[in-house]
Amino acid sequence: MKDKIIELIYKTIKGPYQSLFKNNKAWNMTIEEYLQNPENTLGRKLGEFLVKNSYAIQPQLEEHDVYHVLTNCGTTVKEEIKMQWYLLGNGKKSPFVFIVISASIFYPICFNEFMECYKKGRKSISFHHLDFSKMLHIPIHNIKTAFNIT
Repeated sequence: MKDKIIELIYKTIKGPYQSLFKNNKAWNMTIEEYLQNPENTLGRKLGEFLVKNSYAIQPQLEEHDVYHVLTNCGTTVKEEIKMQWYLLGNGKKSPFVFIVISASIFYPICFNEFMECYKKGRKSISFHHLDFSKMLHIPIHNIKTAFNIT
């Protein structure tokens, strides 16, 4: 039940958040274009992630799905919270990060998991600010190695 409530909150704030805080341009690519990238590249993995989860592209929010791909975090509410803790550790301090991690209070038994994700983010080299649209052709292993993403 708590997951449903949190998902409803997310759907409610997504539009206003995007209008107020997202000034970047949409990538204007289709899932099929992502999938045309060579195997094991960021672009291909992004396309595979979208297909696997039956997701549509959310213009201006493409980097969010890239974070899922790079951090290997799933898409459940708990996994989303873990990913945002990772990104906070990596130095990302957006309103969305703080909104999502505030949902941690509903998962007190997971606090140690969340802190482990935070620590992993701290150990990685800052990547949250990169323009991933220009990195779609790069092998994902190279990106993860270069930025110590575990």
